[in-house]
Amino acid sequence: MSMMQTDDLRLCFVGDSFVNGTNDPEYLGWTGRVAILARQRGHMLTCYNLGVRRDTSSEIAARWESESQRRLPTSCTPYVVFSYGVNDTMIEDGRTRVPKPVSIENTRQILRTAQQRGYRTALIGPPPIGDRQHNERTRQLSLAMGQIAADQGVPFLSTFDVLVVDPVWMAEVSAGDGAHPGAAGYAKFAALVDGWECWWFKE
Repeated sequence: MSMMQTDDLRLCFVGDSFVNGTNDPEYLGWTGRVAILARQRGHMLTCYNLGVRRDTSSEIAARWESESQRRLPTSCTPYVVFSYGVNDTMIEDGRTRVPKPVSIENTRQILRTAQQRGYRTALIGPPPIGDRQHNERTRQLSLAMGQIAADQGVPFLSTFDVLVVDPVWMAEVSAGDGAHPGAAGYAKFAALVDGWECWWFKE
């Protein structure tokens, strides 16, 4: 498929440090890599990385709309991809940073608002890190997020089960800070997104 350069396709990636691409020595993360692949297919995207380290769903819910609105004028074709969750399930002061019911309600409100604004919306589930107990909480949240997305009619991509058994992802996470991979790990994540049947820019 070939898109004309005059088509104003704008895409906001909204989320946490994995969206930001933290620890990638190439500074592309998975978002930059899927954008490159889309461009190679002729999609003239304008992409905005709105990933913030340590952000939870509550912080994303509070900021995403104003940040995206500035970047998605009514004259463009607007896309928004959300991805978060690992920070919600982090234990601080003896409890998770965001209780699961709150994470679920945040997700419901985020997706509902994005749809009401007419944005083409997708939700990508949180990946595993190097802590097994943390991972179990993240896996459960990912399942819940997938159900909320289904209820809202929003495409959802689960990354957890594939990446938790991916030797490249898990090795790079372990070799790094225990949470974030390097370039090869982010390339694995990008391949999941790019190969997803619901991804907009495959052809």
